[in-house]
Amino acid sequence: MARRKLLVTGVPPQAVIDRAKPAFDVSIWREAAPIGARLAQQAQGQDALIVMPGDKLDSSAIAALPPSVQVLGTYSVGYDHIDLAAATARRLPVFNTPDVLTDSVADLALFLILAAARDTTAAERTLRDGRWGPWAPMSMLGRSLQGMRLGIFGMGRIGQAVAERARAFGMHPHYHNRSRVSPDGERGAVFHAELEGLLAESDVLCICAPSTPELRNAIDAKRLACLPRGAIVVNVARGDLVDELAMFAAVHEGQVRGIGFDVYRNEPRIDERWLRLPNATLLPHIGSATDEVRTAMGMLALDGIQSHFEGRPAANLLNPAAYD
Repeated sequence: MARRKLLVTGVPPQAVIDRAKPAFDVSIWREAAPIGARLAQQAQGQDALIVMPGDKLDSSAIAALPPSVQVLGTYSVGYDHIDLAAATARRLPVFNTPDVLTDSVADLALFLILAAARDTTAAERTLRDGRWGPWAPMSMLGRSLQGMRLGIFGMGRIGQAVAERARAFGMHPHYHNRSRVSPDGERGAVFHAELEGLLAESDVLCICAPSTPELRNAIDAKRLACLPRGAIVVNVARGDLVDELAMFAAVHEGQVRGIGFDVYRNEPRIDERWLRLPNATLLPHIGSATDEVRTAMGMLALDGIQSHFEGRPAANLLNPAAYD
């Protein structure tokens, strides 16, 4: 019996490759540029695909996949880059990589909160540029997190982990979620049924919500105006949750004092206005970027693909209807 073939559209950690090779003939897209429109051609004869979060699989891209492709894994928790309805209509099961990056993203969220509150990016630039002068009482002042109200927009696993970490810094967590979570999941945070109510109580807003059509541009000019003046905004979720033009205006007008962002629209070709914002700590979408997490993500994607071929779809299946 011929071995099944697997195409991976980015280079994963060696441990992931080593695990895949006994089960599949593995092909890896090793070019620096994303596979893009070349996916359909490269997928010829492949039984399974693992794609990267930067690979856009809209309905036309899914329709162009050769009939040999039976299952799809994505090297991400988010799946907004995949037209799930089109995949389901094609009877193409899709698996993602939940749970394994909760701690790494929550850790990064706290780093961004600290960096924005203390304006460490500007302080480091002062040092590197040779402009560090004598100590002065009003030099390079930031804000203490002690006693600050932290608003968490999206109280899933990452939001809960952020709340738990924030309490260690003396912050008071609040949250808004589609529905109230269990008392254990709240981590002592105060629930707000309306997003506007959460924003009004947020000295720091941390965006942890999923990207859905309903939540795109959820943080717009009207809602930014609900924040206390001089608030801090951190985003470790998805760039399309924020109206970027409204955010630029809020920073320049002083409504938002500091920002810490790891995600943006149109990654990696982000709007250059981000780079000109004062008191901004900006990272290139590295929430899951640890050796341990990227390895675990690859293993979980493989789990899903192998479970499909074994006839027992794993829990990280996104579209059970693909089997109907």
